[in-house]
Amino acid sequence: MKSSDISNDLQQQVQQAITDGTPLNICAGNSKTFLGRDPAGESTGQAFDVSEHCGIINYDPRELVLTARAGTLMSEIESTLAESGQMLAFEPPHFGSTATLGGTIASGLSGSRRPFSGSVRDFTLGCKVLNGSGEILNFGGQVMKNVAGYDLSRLMVGAYGTLGVLLDISLKVLPRPASSETLKFECNPEQAIARMSALLSQPYPVDAACFHGERLHLRLSGSAQAVKHAQLQLGGEVMPDSVEFWRTLNEHELSIFNTATTLYRIMVKPATPPLNIDGKWLFGWAGAQRWLASNAPVETIREQVAKVGGHVTQFRGGDRNGEIFSPLAPALIPFHQRLKASFDPHGLFNRGRMYAEI
Repeated sequence: MKSSDISNDLQQQVQQAITDGTPLNICAGNSKTFLGRDPAGESTGQAFDVSEHCGIINYDPRELVLTARAGTLMSEIESTLAESGQMLAFEPPHFGSTATLGGTIASGLSGSRRPFSGSVRDFTLGCKVLNGSGEILNFGGQVMKNVAGYDLSRLMVGAYGTLGVLLDISLKVLPRPASSETLKFECNPEQAIARMSALLSQPYPVDAACFHGERLHLRLSGSAQAVKHAQLQLGGEVMPDSVEFWRTLNEHELSIFNTATTLYRIMVKPATPPLNIDGKWLFGWAGAQRWLASNAPVETIREQVAKVGGHVTQFRGGDRNGEIFSPLAPALIPFHQRLKASFDPHGLFNRGRMYAEI
């Protein structure tokens, strides 16, 4: 089936859902179905599969822009970029071989390079969206200069499909670094946090930093000369097979993620001291993103994190019908409800996936 026929078919399905009053759960590769809330009852809805709307639409390595349909496999996109010596700079996690571009953008997740290169939102140039009125809308463009005022395409990043169905997405891409090395340092959590947060303002070619297993891991990337110079300045032990380490970290294949306890994603300022919460910890994003596997009550964790100005996501496990993301302030709930109503006036898409009220 032609892409135009598929998009028309998706549009007709939405229009029929409006007529029938049927909520829709957007899906494709299903690699990220564990994310967010799992609403029960009449909010569950029926599957709305966009996986056939796939394929790279346009890619010119000279322009550093790629446009693809939402159902396109991430493996296809990244292998195409690799052939031209380029990459997605936000280093998105896949969480499975069936990961698609639409799910990547909708979840808004970025990998280890995030604090040094930017987030998925920073590299999203534009998108085509099927809204809850059955209309196909275009936001943004294929170059940064085409974006004036507030870029509505970036609202779709991390919205978990609650605002509309992503059809096509344009992304800025970057050249792969010529050289990369990872250094290891034995240290305690306090020392790791101090060193990682300091590196954020120092002129070293660091593009990933995490603390795991009583070791600080720093990845240096750039020209061979710059990487070698930084290595001599920073010291440490060169880590063999570092590519596999960062892959397993981004894909949650390290031991801390393979746990029967609830896994929390905690966002704080990078220099925040270690929090006194029982469990297993991993510090990523130079200390800003912290993973905690813990049996402690979620209320206790949120209270402790709020004291330092952070927020908590119940990433895996636990009660998926409750509050998964940090609860919205009462004053913000009407704002989010109005935003939802403007894009999805009939409340069709992914009801309750982020918050029960949306």
